[in-house]
Amino acid sequence: MLALARPTAPSPPSGPQGNVDLLRELQQVHGLGDESMRRIREVFAGSGFIGQGNPAVTEHPATPEACALKLRDAGVSYEQPESDRICGARYMAPLYDASREKPQDARACIDRFEFPNIPCAYPVVWVRAREAALLCEAEGKRLCDAHEWEGACAGSLEEPDYRFDLAKGRDLVSAVESMRAAHNRAYGARKTWSYGPAYQTGVCAASSQKTPGCDGGEWAHCGSNTFPAGFFSACHSASGVFDLNGNAAEHMNLPLDESQLSSRGSRKLGVTEMKGSWFIFDRYRAHEDWCRWRAPFWHGSRVMDGKSHENYHLGFRCCRTLAAEPDSLH
Repeated sequence: MLALARPTAPSPPSGPQGNVDLLRELQQVHGLGDESMRRIREVFAGSGFIGQGNPAVTEHPATPEACALKLRDAGVSYEQPESDRICGARYMAPLYDASREKPQDARACIDRFEFPNIPCAYPVVWVRAREAALLCEAEGKRLCDAHEWEGACAGSLEEPDYRFDLAKGRDLVSAVESMRAAHNRAYGARKTWSYGPAYQTGVCAASSQKTPGCDGGEWAHCGSNTFPAGFFSACHSASGVFDLNGNAAEHMNLPLDESQLSSRGSRKLGVTEMKGSWFIFDRYRAHEDWCRWRAPFWHGSRVMDGKSHENYHLGFRCCRTLAAEPDSLH
């Protein structure tokens, strides 16, 4: 089960200068305008915890410089001009049904790396689902629906499969658990991981470890000991999306009815769904993590709840609809 994460006492932000540098790089790499950056800085400032981990206790297993050198020596480049053209944004991958469609048929794209979606940058963590949704919106994107993340991981996007009928007339927890159980039964016989049909160690950013003394999820005791994004160049799906397994777990939107589908322009959004595995899984598999698995309603809430979950190993990535974007979130 995912660890509890609420900070136990007010603490300094996660490296103010680090966030200044991070946001400067974010603007440069993705060509974001002043209004987008104003909104992004507002979300960061309103948190006090969002960043790349508590610098007092975080010990990353590799540096961004080591990542860049490793990729250079291996002749690896993450530039994909054709995907950029299709998606209208850098470092995004088209989402489509590989059994009958081509990348050009995609109606949505997903970030190839965890936010800030920059190769060799550490993932942003300690972010609430609401904050993740607002940060995606500030970039002209949106929080992905659960089935989009699953399709990116499995290498082929399938139609939404949410059993909305099982949610009707139920309380929030029962609705989520009923839908989850039906979904996992449907896909349990064909488990896959982003890199292949069987779980493997050593492939993804999962060989790090918890900070000694990190028993729960406290800011003061739990470092975000992630690798730089894309450090493991083999850790990608057939869709070309990286670190779906390992590094940070990820917030996604789980709709409970059709009006909450982010992929169909919803402003409402549904409830939180945590996807993927995180940086300790080669040492300790804390829970299931196959591509189309849906997690129990751990620390669950409405996505736009002001107190939605945050954690030292929990980040997010964004999707982008290749059509008109929804109105502002509330």
